[in-house]
Amino acid sequence: MKFDAADLSPKENYKLLIGSIIPRPIAFVTTKGADGVVNAAPFSFFTVASSNPPQLVIAVQQTEQGQKDTAKNILLNQEYVIHIVSEEIVEAVNETAAPLAYGESELERTNLTLVDSDLIDVPAVAEAKIRFELKLTNHLELEGANLLIGEIVRYHVADELVESFRIDPDGLKAIARLAGNDYAKVGDIFTIARPTS
Repeated sequence: MKFDAADLSPKENYKLLIGSIIPRPIAFVTTKGADGVVNAAPFSFFTVASSNPPQLVIAVQQTEQGQKDTAKNILLNQEYVIHIVSEEIVEAVNETAAPLAYGESELERTNLTLVDSDLIDVPAVAEAKIRFELKLTNHLELEGANLLIGEIVRYHVADELVESFRIDPDGLKAIARLAGNDYAKVGDIFTIARPTS
């Protein structure tokens, strides 16, 4: 089948994209509002932007009401934390996807524990095996989304997961997003050497 993107509704384009671009890592993001309330939400339009300097990118879709709380708070404070979602916390992270009013904390729907960050003023979730403290470096307002690029200022990695800067994927147990209500675990891992010439 062939589809012209311009002829499709936003929902149809969304469904084709999230069903095709799989699996997607999940950025579980904490931010702080102007009132000091900590917001938490998952986003699967997420990846590494660069390694030198180390930067991550998330795309936060807008709603009919405009910017989501995560984008508002990041643009306000220029700081946020991204956590990697593992099997142990995926159910709690899913609870934070509830559409709450601005100023309500999604974390109250969970048993997750907030801890202070080291270099920024946004708390983090203690149960996450990997988290990144970030400062916003670039913002691009797209039609229907905010593209946010942040530089990592501090990594937090569980001791048992890292050796010589290599992360153990079996120990991390990262969860990926598929379409609809579906998620995926990391499956069989195989190795293919890159060409040397």
